[in-house]
Amino acid sequence: MSSLSKTDPQIAEAILNETRRQAEGLELIASENFVSDAVLEAMGSVFTNKYAEGYPAKRYYGGCLFVDVVEQLAIDRAKQLFHADHANVQPHSGTQANIAAYMSVMKPGDTLMGMELSQGGHLSHGHPLNFSGLYFKVVSYGVDRETERIDFDQVERVAKENRPRVIMTGASAYSRIIDFERFKRIADQVGALLMADIAHIAGLVVAGLHPSPIPHAEVVTTTTHKTLRGPRGGMILCKESQAKAIDKITFPGTQGGPLVHIIAAKAVSFLEALQPSFTEYQRHIVENAKILAEALKEEGFRIVTGGTDNHLFLLDLTPVNLTGKEAEKILGEVEITVNKNTIPFDTKSPMVASGIRIGTPALTTRGMRQGEMLKVASLISSALKNRENETIKSAVRKDVKRLCSDFPLYASHLIADAR
Repeated sequence: MSSLSKTDPQIAEAILNETRRQAEGLELIASENFVSDAVLEAMGSVFTNKYAEGYPAKRYYGGCLFVDVVEQLAIDRAKQLFHADHANVQPHSGTQANIAAYMSVMKPGDTLMGMELSQGGHLSHGHPLNFSGLYFKVVSYGVDRETERIDFDQVERVAKENRPRVIMTGASAYSRIIDFERFKRIADQVGALLMADIAHIAGLVVAGLHPSPIPHAEVVTTTTHKTLRGPRGGMILCKESQAKAIDKITFPGTQGGPLVHIIAAKAVSFLEALQPSFTEYQRHIVENAKILAEALKEEGFRIVTGGTDNHLFLLDLTPVNLTGKEAEKILGEVEITVNKNTIPFDTKSPMVASGIRIGTPALTTRGMRQGEMLKVASLISSALKNRENETIKSAVRKDVKRLCSDFPLYASHLIADAR
């Protein structure tokens, strides 16, 4: 960063500090991960200079010869990864992908059915403050109060009562397998189109550790970060019958020129995900989540749904007289990063919440396995149970740093920037 340090030392310092923060702390936010050096390099490439409105071989600008190479590689690799008919790799984010997906088949005022945000869904699945809630009539489904799993009796009842144009499946804070085939049967009963947002579980789907929605849903959206471990961005997968509409509404319908440097990084991450080692990595993510959840249960915490089938779980803090907001702050003070999260049927607001969401993709990327998960559970428990004891918290902080030092992250960047 020698050029940046000379041009803008404040930004250079912020980047270095963030690199250190990531390297020296435990990242447990379920939607975050660490990309490879190769992905970082592609994101910082000269492709950031290029305008490329349109699609491969159909551009509105000249000079797109190598852009076409990059985007076509990303498309082909995405199709291979997910066994999809068609892939659009241009969406800037998962929400942008959902905007395009909805608008390809819906008009303002049509009925959208999605999972209630407070019970595990996502803002873009119909929250009233999001575009999805502002432009469409929204009806929601949730989880059973006892099992805390998707209530399919409710799904079927709401669908029959409201006849939605689209049923959106997928979640941002749900720890169990999603039965896409059952959703498809319900959608067919009411004449709805089925969409699936697999932003969180995309890597697990690629590895065969979670059922794929591709055979069942007309359109599938995802982010390219999270378990897929690529750059921050979005993607749309669909059946050939939806391809023309998806491409047209993505550009020029909802976006202008694509971020070619990010598409290049997506292509790199897709190639990484095609390697056998990626499946093994995903297997470790799930194993780590199960071990960490069980270890925290042994420490006396309640796990929503009782456990996890994927990369995340929710910790209910009500039994230990803490809010999610308080726990997030306490853990942050000892360099353990989580996010507050509502639990099903929460009585607290989303900005306070009764739980925290915990995920294992980032720690697994660093190489941590069963022994480290047991240690992480102990550190979390010690910090939360001794939140008023600065001596214990200081000891936890040192243990966190020591653990992280055993699993270096971006070490070469830190060494180079320290010179």
